[in-house]
Amino acid sequence: MSDVVVGLDLGTGGVRAIAVDLQGQIIATTTRSYPLLTPQPGWTEQNPSDWVEASLDALFDVAQQLDGHQAIALGLSGQMHGMVPLDAEGRVIRPAILWNDQRTGQAVDAIEAIIPRQELIQRTGNPAITGFQLPKLVWLRAEEPQAYARLWQILLPKDYLGYVLTGSLVTEPSDASGVGCLNLANRQWDTDILNALNINPALFPSVVESTAIAGRLKSEIAARVGLPAGLPVVAGGGDNAAAAISLGISACNLNRGSLSIGTSGVIFAPCDRPIPDPQGRVHLFCHVDGGYHLLGVTLAAGGSLRWYRDTFAANIPYTELMDIAERSLPGARGVLFLPHLSGERSPHLDPDTRGAWVNLSLAHTQADIIRAVLEGVAFSLRETLEVITEIAPVHQLLATGGGARSNIWLQIFADVLQTELIAPKAEEGAAYGAAILAMVGVGAYSNLDAALKILPQDSNVVQPQANPMYEAGFKRYKLLYDALKAVR
Repeated sequence: MSDVVVGLDLGTGGVRAIAVDLQGQIIATTTRSYPLLTPQPGWTEQNPSDWVEASLDALFDVAQQLDGHQAIALGLSGQMHGMVPLDAEGRVIRPAILWNDQRTGQAVDAIEAIIPRQELIQRTGNPAITGFQLPKLVWLRAEEPQAYARLWQILLPKDYLGYVLTGSLVTEPSDASGVGCLNLANRQWDTDILNALNINPALFPSVVESTAIAGRLKSEIAARVGLPAGLPVVAGGGDNAAAAISLGISACNLNRGSLSIGTSGVIFAPCDRPIPDPQGRVHLFCHVDGGYHLLGVTLAAGGSLRWYRDTFAANIPYTELMDIAERSLPGARGVLFLPHLSGERSPHLDPDTRGAWVNLSLAHTQADIIRAVLEGVAFSLRETLEVITEIAPVHQLLATGGGARSNIWLQIFADVLQTELIAPKAEEGAAYGAAILAMVGVGAYSNLDAALKILPQDSNVVQPQANPMYEAGFKRYKLLYDALKAVR
């Protein structure tokens, strides 16, 4: 039997583990879920112990499916920005605060009162942002001082899992650059920022390359999950970067990015130099290939459609909603939708903004309303793409996520973004990307470029069509944010 690598992605809704052979074929796959905690409005937390139990169960399940294949490495990926605080015994002090938690508005203001926003953007690629880990640390110091006094180490979610598996305290640049204090020029913690904030840099783990071996599987963990003791565990990448690798998106082809249409909508564009947007309207992070990437996020993309279905169209399948939307015309007969149901990240960085339908009349139908939701999400991501292309032009976007399975939504995106979309027939996500990184980490491939050649090439291509209704609609859409902000 052949060698395989295991990839594990620690997501918000659950963990996915897969085993992939060195030709890129998936040998085994499994998922496990865990709860999301919302102790107060705007707060999101999870118990890291839930991550660990689910991950160990998933690894055990994959190991049972190997049928004689030999695991030679494990690669990690996971949700970014979360804060896992540990005490000197390596124990979790409090539940992890997640990427979409919005409690840190005052902490963001406190950071930018000490370090000007423009300096933060120049050093780290981003302003202080409520979802990032650094504001959570400042919040912990102010709001839970007893917990902060016990703090020995602060880890990101996948790196905490790596610590449990190996005992090693490390991170890597793609995830670390979402903390808020990684200097993008040298890809190490910015001690000037931390010292200015009176935060000990020793609280943060060492930064290694994404393909570096972070540690080796503890014997007691190996015995529980059925994988070899001492198995190399490769540092891996944050979920967006690892998912991009699973699509073959790297600095080797700077004209190709990705469009993810899940609960949130994300545009990912690789770049070879750390050039931030001067206003910080989109994120700039390190990529796992040694380069960088720009990331723009609409927080409620598929989430807007799910909200519509759950609120107004209970029990109607998504496929039927899409069929209904096709009965309306491009432009949704003048109806506009602002998809700010969870606040907004790009390009407004405004957690308090809210969504809206505009220009409704008695003549409008359910088809117009649904189509307006689809178009509004596309308009939101076009605002993001226009910022990105000023820095790193992209001519193709690989479309992934549940929304990419809708032909009408794909065509709307292509037409609104005026960009060719490529929808891969097989989409394996961040766990697959983590496995690819692990292959390079243990020398199964000499470098990432060589490893990416094993990726499947089958895909559907959607060409953009010019439509004056979308251009007119987008011009009106761009006026909505400021108009509605004035009446909050």
